[in-house]
Amino acid sequence: MVDLAEKEMDNPTFRSDTVLSDVHLHCPSKRHLMVRLNAVGQPVFLSYFKLLWSTEDLASGKHVREMTTGREPQCRSGDELCDKDKSNVNKEGEFRSEGVEALLDDDGDLEVVRRPRSASDLQAEDLLRDIVCPVILMKGKEDAFEDEEQECTCSDVVKIEHTMATPLEDVGKQVWRAAFLLADYILFKRDTFRRCSVLELGGGTGITSIIMGTVAKRVYCTDVGEDLLAMCEQNVALNKHLMEPGGGEIKVKELDWLKDEFCTDPEAPYSWSEEEIADLLDHCSVIMAADVFYDDDLTDALFRTLYRITHNLRNSCTVYLALEKRLNFTLRHMDVTCEAYSHFRNTLNDLENLQDGKMKYTVEPIKLDFCQFLVYERIEQL
Repeated sequence: MVDLAEKEMDNPTFRSDTVLSDVHLHCPSKRHLMVRLNAVGQPVFLSYFKLLWSTEDLASGKHVREMTTGREPQCRSGDELCDKDKSNVNKEGEFRSEGVEALLDDDGDLEVVRRPRSASDLQAEDLLRDIVCPVILMKGKEDAFEDEEQECTCSDVVKIEHTMATPLEDVGKQVWRAAFLLADYILFKRDTFRRCSVLELGGGTGITSIIMGTVAKRVYCTDVGEDLLAMCEQNVALNKHLMEPGGGEIKVKELDWLKDEFCTDPEAPYSWSEEEIADLLDHCSVIMAADVFYDDDLTDALFRTLYRITHNLRNSCTVYLALEKRLNFTLRHMDVTCEAYSHFRNTLNDLENLQDGKMKYTVEPIKLDFCQFLVYERIEQL
């Protein structure tokens, strides 16, 4: 019995019904408009992601910190008081009572005057995180975004349809931090990617391809699953105005890493034409992927796909990979580990050490000291 128990503990298997991206949790009291249910019944939300730049700012060479200084501090719900509320609170944190009279009801009982909620939340000032109270709105209440639309111009907001919680196989429908990190790097190195032909693997909601589309000539945003690709195509349409000034084009296509060939079936949605395949192989000089390393089998499949595609490219190519190193406690190791990241690093080393006489790969880390152009939490695990 002991041997059996030990054997079963060697490879414990855990299943999670829901995977949740925490990107939207870092926007206190952010409004999320539920626009529809997708084909599998999952709620689809529309979120506005603020860009900390404009074409005028980039042209003048302003640093992001220069662009964000001098703004009036905004009142936050939960952990800060508005100025008008703070004026009614003394140093001891007690609400001033001047001008407040004791009120009695008809029976002579005392009616207690409640102090404002914000004053009772003074103790929350020391919290490290904002209190998050997401507001979910239903379709038909678009006017609820009126305040946000007045504050944001068309050129400084990315509108993305996404889900908030999905099974593991549908995590591409959520927005993940590494996509923001890669988008930051694209905006920081705009001249590097200007007029390039780009392939994104595992594009998900398409936010990184959309940012790339503001500078690149053509972006092939790829993933698998008709429902996901339809969402991605919708996001491209929602942000077409961002790409029009530079003449960028985004094509949403299916690319299954578990298959050796491009999908060319004319009856299949998001399939490739022969002309598009030829264009990709003749002109692609940049490949990118963000937060796609969470399953070892898919990681292996991705690197096989990378090798196959780069082997057939006419020109040399640079691949940009962004990911979040997620730490987990495992019973197998009885310690905090990051097995998905370790497998990624080992596979990357194998690719770099590959000696087949056909291709040579070199790997260089990128320092994360470049500017932040999108509002998100850039944690040290990115």
